[in-house]
Amino acid sequence: MIGLVLLTAGLLVIITTYHYKNEAEDLHQEKLVRKENAIKSHIEYIKRTTTYPVKTNQLEYIFKDKIYEIQDIHDTSINIYDLNGVLLKSSKASFYKDTLETSISKVVLDSLANSSSKKYILNFKENDQNYKSSYTYLLDNYFKPIGILNLAYVEDDEFMDKELEEFLSLLLTVNLVIFFSGVLVALFLSSYITKSLSRISQKIKSFSLEKTNPKISLKNTGSELKPLITAYNEMIDELEESAQKLAETERQEAWQLMARQIAHEIKNPLTPMRLSVQSFQHQFQRNKVTSTDVDEFSQTMIQQIDTLSTIATAFSDFAKMPEYKNEVLEVNETIKLALDIFKGEDIIFAPHKTPLYIHIDRTRLIRVITNLIKNAIQATKDNEHCHVEICVEENGDKVIITVKDNGIGIPTDIINRIFEPQFTTKNSGMGLGLSMVKKIIDKSNGHIEAKSEPNKPTTFTITLPKITTP
Repeated sequence: MIGLVLLTAGLLVIITTYHYKNEAEDLHQEKLVRKENAIKSHIEYIKRTTTYPVKTNQLEYIFKDKIYEIQDIHDTSINIYDLNGVLLKSSKASFYKDTLETSISKVVLDSLANSSSKKYILNFKENDQNYKSSYTYLLDNYFKPIGILNLAYVEDDEFMDKELEEFLSLLLTVNLVIFFSGVLVALFLSSYITKSLSRISQKIKSFSLEKTNPKISLKNTGSELKPLITAYNEMIDELEESAQKLAETERQEAWQLMARQIAHEIKNPLTPMRLSVQSFQHQFQRNKVTSTDVDEFSQTMIQQIDTLSTIATAFSDFAKMPEYKNEVLEVNETIKLALDIFKGEDIIFAPHKTPLYIHIDRTRLIRVITNLIKNAIQATKDNEHCHVEICVEENGDKVIITVKDNGIGIPTDIINRIFEPQFTTKNSGMGLGLSMVKKIIDKSNGHIEAKSEPNKPTTFTITLPKITTP
């Protein structure tokens, strides 16, 4: 828009200047013709009233005094030449004497002779002033050429230049007004359009399948953006419907998977319990039951019942965690409490040299540390020497807790799955421990990751937001 305004202004200036120059040229040409016709009429009058014969050799005498009269009346210098271009009489004798132009050039004579109008106009410039010099034939009473009349006309463009300057000044003012108006309109339009686009962009960036996404209102929106907003709102409806269907499907699959997992875990202890009951019943029928058999039967049943209780507790803890308490804890002290149950184990704790405080549930942090240390001890059970290191560090506004063991490591193909529910590499595990740990850390706005390779130490790194004051 601004470019069009500037282009229009430039073209107007160029066209106006060109038009004024052509108009000035036409005006000077017209003035010269009018002056020439007036002088010729005056000369005709002199020829009719002169007592001298109207011949070439008499022209000097005919216009001896009259040439000055003509100059005064018509305000134009006049020169009269013979047919060969030799100066006979001039209204300004000193002009030609000073410049030594006392004859007409052959080019001018030939152009005048070959011109169909028997007229030739020469344009020249002297002392930064433009001139027009007109050459025409002087005729006798029988229309026969007897001499050449030369009129010198000064092209005075002062008035035209002043008019042009005033017009261009006005044109510049108008174009400046149009330009600044165009800038304001362009800024308004661009702001209006980009504001709507920015609003749409922010809505798209904030879009998430995990929450309800508000629609974009069509009020105060340009017609060019309405199809885009309508498409976005329709997409929101379709995605929310799909998300609801997906969530329902996932819940059904989760319950089915949980039911299968619980059934599988319960069947494991029920099988030895059934076999023990059948064996005890068989021995009882044969009257071969001893006190030792009763003790073994009772011990087996108690072990399997404890296993069932452990399974039920684990699934209950994973499915429904206790109410979260957002406490302010000192990290070093809380980890020391978690380490109290591991007395006798080779565990090295490196606390931070100054107290570090975080927001987290005390019971859950202890559960996280306990679970990671248990896993570390189990990973090093085949080693001659079990070694677990726990370190607390500070990194900017974060608290870093690392748990490192000297175990057998984790295979590369499964390390990315260790935090998945029900994923385990142990024969007796249910795969809920690390999943619960990640759930607790995520709830506390933290992050946990594991780094390991086969036959190399494993390091679990927990990152939690630090608070400056307790």
